[in-house]
Amino acid sequence: MVLSMDEIINAICLHMAQRKDVRPTDVQVELAWDEDTGYTAEVWVNGRSQYLVEANIIEAILLYTHTEYGLRVFREDVTLDLDEEITARIAN
Repeated sequence: MVLSMDEIINAICLHMAQRKDVRPTDVQVELAWDEDTGYTAEVWVNGRSQYLVEANIIEAILLYTHTEYGLRVFREDVTLDLDEEITARIAN
């Protein structure tokens, strides 16, 4: 299974909205990859910025696959990839 960049962003929006007690539409996300820091996401909630590292992104993906697809996925089953865009590959 492969999650698109849009699905990863949705996963982060849902996860952060739940944690910050706001609507998912109140969350903005920008994904990035850097040689030094790896995969990161800058998240804006109520005008405040926060950075998420790869482990936080994967945590959001795990929750998303469980709530949206009914799948129990483990951290070691998720790999972030960068081609044209950032995607998440999930081992079955």
